Amino acid sequence: MWADTLLGIEKAHLLRLVLWGSASLVLGGTLWVYIKARRESSELLGHFALQTAAWGGITIALSLYGLRTLTLRDLAGATRLDRFLWLNIGLDAGYVMVGFTLSAVGWRLGRRQGMVGAGLGVTVQGIALAILDVGLASQISR
Repeated sequence: MWADTLLGIEKAHLLRLVLWGSASLVLGGTLWVYIKARRESSELLGHFALQTAAWGGITIALSLYGLRTLTLRDLAGATRLDRFLWLNIGLDAGYVMVGFTLSAVGWRLGRRQGMVGAGLGVTVQGIALAILDVGLASQISR
């Protein structure tokens, strides 16, 4: 694969992450504001909204930093990217398991809705990030 092709693929991936982060931030923020405006006390939705917005903000920040520092890669740089990407895929799987565990424990400990909502938020973010990262890995490995 040529360096400029890899640069384009990596840039497209980072832009998809910015898009996902923006959607998460807007959705989570809007849901949280809606809950507060209606003065409803849905701990499940409130914690889900906060997790979604927080993960969205962090995703945007990291992706924009990555876009700003994006450069052409040589073979060693491409290898580092591939290894870093597979590390991220492993972390994404870990996020899904942590989110699932939070939800399950929250449910078993007397249906603590806040814990369940936070766990669902982490699980959704982990799954989405894994899908995006596996997509980049499949493009790089061609």
